[in-house]
Amino acid sequence: MTLSWGQIVRLGLVQMCLGAIVVLTTSTLNRLMVIEQALPAVLPGMLVALHYGVQVTRPRWGFASDCGGHRTRFIIGGMAILGTGTLLATLGVLLFGISWWGGLALSVLAYVLIGIGVGASGTSLLAMLASSTAPNRRAAAATITWLMMIAGIAVTAGTVGALLSPYSPGLLLRIVTAVVMIALLLTTGAIYGIEARVKAETPPVSGTFREGLLDIWTDPKGRRFTIFVFLSMTAYFMQELILEPYAGLIFGLSPGQTTQLSGAQNGGVFMGMLAVGILSTGFKMGELRTWTVAGCVGSGSALVGLGLLGMTGQSSPLVPLVVSLGFFNGMFAVAAIGSMMSLAGQGREGREGTRMGLWGAAQAIAAGFVGAAAVDALRSTMRDDQAFASVFSMEAGLFLIAAMMALNVIERRREPILAPGE
Repeated sequence: MTLSWGQIVRLGLVQMCLGAIVVLTTSTLNRLMVIEQALPAVLPGMLVALHYGVQVTRPRWGFASDCGGHRTRFIIGGMAILGTGTLLATLGVLLFGISWWGGLALSVLAYVLIGIGVGASGTSLLAMLASSTAPNRRAAAATITWLMMIAGIAVTAGTVGALLSPYSPGLLLRIVTAVVMIALLLTTGAIYGIEARVKAETPPVSGTFREGLLDIWTDPKGRRFTIFVFLSMTAYFMQELILEPYAGLIFGLSPGQTTQLSGAQNGGVFMGMLAVGILSTGFKMGELRTWTVAGCVGSGSALVGLGLLGMTGQSSPLVPLVVSLGFFNGMFAVAAIGSMMSLAGQGREGREGTRMGLWGAAQAIAAGFVGAAAVDALRSTMRDDQAFASVFSMEAGLFLIAAMMALNVIERRREPILAPGE
């Protein structure tokens, strides 16, 4: 049998827990290192890049799932490793105030564990979805789980931001510990028993890991889409590590306020994804390629607006612009995910996990510390507002290039984002 709608929602809870933990490392801890600890923005950028670098192992996790690996074990174990890494990363931030080298050593270990945890848990989860979901439900399953992840990110960022004011190291540690424990318990309860009741639609594949990768890479459609994922996700992630430091340095926002700003952005992402699903399914408007291009162009426009806002010094339009950026990011992401799930089921049967792992690795490589490194380099030669505006403009340019590439790599056909249930 294949996944029911209830089981898909339960897997979405696991994705929500992943987002809830990861947002602490990419927004709250990042901001504390740059502002409170006065560390260069490239340092948290390199640490986040490290955890993304570790995620190049995603194809291996996907291949293990294709070969009949114990996905539930990988999902729960990966979440536990992710939670441990996040707690160590929090201690590392606090240790920087006592010992710079001690804080760095602990942070490196922590972000390696974070990368392993996300790679093992996230890829095994996507492999279960891709191989055990009926073909007519794959796009809807991907969208549901992604929306739940964004909800987890937005709620966690907003709640932590509110609870973290006024900031204190002890309060930070208590909040992070609570988030990690809740996520691990919820993951265990949500995933329990699903794998035992679900039989994948295709039998386990044979052959070696190298043969599996070559099978995908020699497919022109799969290869072009991998390149598109890398380019578009480079644009998507460039602002991730610099938005909160930007709000703190240019507009003087507190740690709690910048965390809430991150929550507002992810709330916009959620609304963008939901809007595409409703318009595509309920009103039969648009197609995957159209929504992808519109999301890229809108994201680029919002980034240009953010850059110009910093140079004027007016903070009142900041939240609307950040929400707008999130909205168009969500529009782009849900259309790209719909295309990804559709393509994952094409080609040789039984390679869904390996395909999702390969595209996940391309995304991880793209999500490096380009934005943070560029800001640090430009801040040494120009004013802070000009440096951030320049990086936002570069990101906008990448989005426009990705939009043009989407016209060639995504087929022009009617394919609803949220397929009606049976």
